[in-house]
Amino acid sequence: MCGICGIVDFSGTAVNQDLVRQMSNTLTHRGPDDEGYYFNKQKIANSGQRIENKPSVALGHRRLSIIDLDTGHQPMSNEDGTIWIVFNGEIYNFQELKTFLEKKGHIFRTKSDTETIIHAYEEWGENCVEKLRGMFAFAIWDEKQKKLILARDRIGIKPLYYYVNNKKLIFGSEIKAIIQDPNVKKEINLKAFSDYLSLLYVPAPKTMFKNIYKLLPGHVLTYSQNGVKIKEYWDISFAQVKFKSQEQWADELFQLLTKAVKIRLISEVPLGAFLSGGVDSSSVVAIMAQLMEEPVITNSIGFKEAAFNELDYAREVAKLFHTNHHEYTVTPNALNIVDKLAFHYDEPFADSSAIPTYYVSQVAKQNVTVALSGDGGDENFAGYRRYFYDRLENRLRKTIPEIFRYSFIASLAKIYPKADWLPQIFRAKSFLTNLSLPPSKAFFYSVSQLLPGMKEKLLSKDVIIALKGYDTSSIFESYFNKVATQTNDPLSRVQYIDIKTYLVDDILTKVDRASMAHALEVRVPILDHKFMEFVATIPSFLKLNGHVSKYIFKKAMSRLLPSHIFNRKKMGFVIPIEKWFRKEIKELSEDILFSSKAKQRGLFNYKFIEKLWHEHQLGIANHTAPLWALLMFEKWCEKWME
Repeated sequence: MCGICGIVDFSGTAVNQDLVRQMSNTLTHRGPDDEGYYFNKQKIANSGQRIENKPSVALGHRRLSIIDLDTGHQPMSNEDGTIWIVFNGEIYNFQELKTFLEKKGHIFRTKSDTETIIHAYEEWGENCVEKLRGMFAFAIWDEKQKKLILARDRIGIKPLYYYVNNKKLIFGSEIKAIIQDPNVKKEINLKAFSDYLSLLYVPAPKTMFKNIYKLLPGHVLTYSQNGVKIKEYWDISFAQVKFKSQEQWADELFQLLTKAVKIRLISEVPLGAFLSGGVDSSSVVAIMAQLMEEPVITNSIGFKEAAFNELDYAREVAKLFHTNHHEYTVTPNALNIVDKLAFHYDEPFADSSAIPTYYVSQVAKQNVTVALSGDGGDENFAGYRRYFYDRLENRLRKTIPEIFRYSFIASLAKIYPKADWLPQIFRAKSFLTNLSLPPSKAFFYSVSQLLPGMKEKLLSKDVIIALKGYDTSSIFESYFNKVATQTNDPLSRVQYIDIKTYLVDDILTKVDRASMAHALEVRVPILDHKFMEFVATIPSFLKLNGHVSKYIFKKAMSRLLPSHIFNRKKMGFVIPIEKWFRKEIKELSEDILFSSKAKQRGLFNYKFIEKLWHEHQLGIANHTAPLWALLMFEKWCEKWME
């Protein structure tokens, strides 16, 4: 795993080499083992000097050494130095690609997967990405064709950001590298700001900064004298559902997941796994235990609050598979952890599970350099509770006349009291509201942390006017319309939306930043693209079977795991933030949220924030989501905008 950055300037001005080194230094945490640079023939020019032969190119790389420790230095080139690459990730099929390419006459000088990408590009051009199996973000400079190629893996496991303006493109693994250039103005993207308040993360391709973008997963960007061209090279498809016996599905699923785990065990440094004791991480550890000669090194965290503590389950699985187990109990060090999150995430990020993810990465790094995780199980196999309610809502939409839903039920939803203190099944206001909406907007409401009514009260009048009616739900609608051309299955449609939004911009962003903060590489076998393509062909009733989520996945893994692992209550990777706001982080939060600097920004209605704060402190309502979102936004402003 690594950090990459670079600049391509077609304006006729030499790239500032000191700037590129400075950009690379901001990524040291991603790659503490080595650094390298490439400057094309314009490197003899001074910073800012006009040059005759444009463009001017600079590439920077920070390396975390995993494979080919001795000869894997980057940037790396082909034999004649006309193609250069900086690469972040792992290509799991590089050995078979290397064998094929050697037969085609390509000569290799290293044992690294990085060099395989170079020769694959020589052989297939930009289409080489279609041959790669793994997680990756890379930049290739083609000196002969005078173009830059940026590529990101199919699922979005590895990040890649870019800024383009005035015939210059700047890219980096993290935004902090890009904004080292003083010419990149740090301005808030108000639409991204609105998205963040709804979702607690910023969905791609936006970032919280104007004119800085995320390259979408499964896309390739080409930058040349003619500007930027972006094309999609892969998308998950639910169009080819197949029908087999449950035994056949379970057998094939187990075999493919085993292969996905096996190819992720290649490493020249210590390797282990995250273990929560849930179905997904336990399944990965169980398969690892069957494949590895040495005991699997497992890493877990817990909390003093019993309702949030999964350590007993993790210990049970560790004992079952005789792992070398390590664990840590989290206590809130508020000022320290909030500052660290603001630095590492570059954008406001309010999924509070970033805290335990940060700590479990810290624990794991003490024992390994590579860790496998169970991320992706919920999205692939319908593990979230919201899928059950979405299915129920869609069934009722078919039986209740549209005019009745849009009139009577919509009116009833408006007057029905909101009751956060009741169990989920009794919170009828959300259910009634969703029934009165079209499917894509209803699903958006299901995952939103701040519904439009609250967001309008929270924002200042100036911001509302500037947004000009922008609605974050339009993102969900566009993905809904796209997947609707593949399938009319309601479950597959919302799975698709989650894979394109929540999975990549929340789950995978969270894991990448938290792990790379400790120079830890995390591999995700359940998100192997070939495995996901297979899972997409499984009928949805075998994923969510009645009240049983992950039905076929559990059936496949029952050969290794006991049934009570599957049947225990799903906890998720959550922490007791609600209580922390009233105790451990109360003073810190109050100082930040109601500071003079925060009020001067003019973004919020502070009378409403005071109302949320007092209701939460009195226990009248649980306003954890908006308060945490506001806290993380203010810490981001403090870190990056002031």
